[in-house]
Amino acid sequence: MRSGFASLVGRPNVGKSTLLNAILGTKVAITSDKPQTTRAQIRGVLERPDVQVVFVDTPGIHKPRTLLGERLNRTATEATGGVDVVCLIVDATAPIGPGDRFVAERVPSDAIVVVNKTDIASPDEVMAQLVRAAEQLDRSAYFPVSALTGQGVPELVEEIVSRLPEGPAWYPPGTVTDVPEAFWVAELVREQLLAVTHDELPHSIATRVVEWEWPRIRVEILVERDSQKGIVIGKKGSVLKQVGTEVRKQLPEGAFLELFVKVDKDWQRQARALDRLGF
Repeated sequence: MRSGFASLVGRPNVGKSTLLNAILGTKVAITSDKPQTTRAQIRGVLERPDVQVVFVDTPGIHKPRTLLGERLNRTATEATGGVDVVCLIVDATAPIGPGDRFVAERVPSDAIVVVNKTDIASPDEVMAQLVRAAEQLDRSAYFPVSALTGQGVPELVEEIVSRLPEGPAWYPPGTVTDVPEAFWVAELVREQLLAVTHDELPHSIATRVVEWEWPRIRVEILVERDSQKGIVIGKKGSVLKQVGTEVRKQLPEGAFLELFVKVDKDWQRQARALDRLGF
């Protein structure tokens, strides 16, 4: 049996979480078009009769402006060590710039470069990006994929599997992710808030489950300013209502979801708040 760990790393918004979901064929990581959507290492397990691959999704590595950003970078960088395969994800539609090279400096020389979002790039653009990646990032292999459509994903997975050593299964049969249920529900709430509020809501929002007594689940939504609280609640509670409706669709039948909003000024810069939130 082959088994091991494969990390997905890259700048924010290159599609790491979407790629993880595509590889597994199920949703284990929330996605949005906002930077820093992923804030923790999310593990997803790909299982075959003779193979088990534990994929590790990571926060986007970026130039931090807050203590939260510094901690997210540390979380992502830690995922490049002690694993069997590192995949460096880049965007097929964006120039390879200092951010990509910054990440490349932190991954091993045998990392696989994955050029994602080929579905919105022309074949010539994809080929040019592959050439630029080879010239500027200088890693061991290059794969064009579309995490959105799945094109190229099976070939990438086969390359990752071929690099795994022989070993035991790290998780029991049937495991898809090790994400705790309460963490997952809080993530679903944050995902829907980002989707519903679009560009109105800055990324200074956090969510956590504070009470869990099935079927009642109470989720705290943390913002930094009173003005953000109004955006999250919406006119006559419209935003919270819509978010709650969309999240309940993804929960077991009968779940009672209660959402409330709390202001914690500049929580992204406060070690106390970050510790409490698990960052």
